[in-house]
Amino acid sequence: MKESLYDYLAGNEYPGRGICIGKGPEGTKAMIAYFIMGRSVNSRNRVFDPIDGGIRTKAADPAKMEDPHLIIYNAVMTYADTTIVTNGDQTVTIRDFMVKNAFPGYNFEAALATRSFEDDGPNWTPRISGIVDMRTGAYKLNIIKSDDGNEKSVQRFTFDYPEPPAGEGHFISTYKCNGAPIPSFVGEPLHVAIDEEDPNRYAALLWNALNADNKVSLFVRAVDLATQIYKDVIINKYKPLEE
Repeated sequence: MKESLYDYLAGNEYPGRGICIGKGPEGTKAMIAYFIMGRSVNSRNRVFDPIDGGIRTKAADPAKMEDPHLIIYNAVMTYADTTIVTNGDQTVTIRDFMVKNAFPGYNFEAALATRSFEDDGPNWTPRISGIVDMRTGAYKLNIIKSDDGNEKSVQRFTFDYPEPPAGEGHFISTYKCNGAPIPSFVGEPLHVAIDEEDPNRYAALLWNALNADNKVSLFVRAVDLATQIYKDVIINKYKPLEE
């Protein structure tokens, strides 16, 4: 049964970082969304910044940046007819495996088999990743997490959606909810309805659903499956200092 992603996000104070992928209601566009949230000053001191084929995170105020190694990364990259979206530097790992074509058809899984969850105990934040075929709308989601907080045991789960129907998608996030330590996402990705193909309206609905105190940045991409032409929308809570 499909759930409302807007309702789910509105009722969850802190899902952390989240990825939603699916098809719009007409079935003509792949819809991709990625957001980041933050509780600390360091985590909140970020914006999404456009790069060729995607986005990166960067400090809103470079003078306030304390530790960039888990919060500054290329979040979205485009390679050939594939969009890659992740919550960390594994975006580049996936892209590099695709470039090398080491394991045709399984570059996504092979790339992520070389990675583990983030080294930020006691949370051990999961790495979440997705890829989208911009010709068909087929997509995969992956989460790399600790075994219920056991930093000595890694778990990797890939979910494959080769024939997604119109108006449906799946959502995965780093955390289940707020807490101390913060509990990791559990179970399969949430099966959600996607009721918008206009990226601006979709972005506005998602942004309004996120917790006002903790939301930081949101990215939405709408891909025309007939042409592979995409439109990106970025919403940042904070303004870069240099502007």
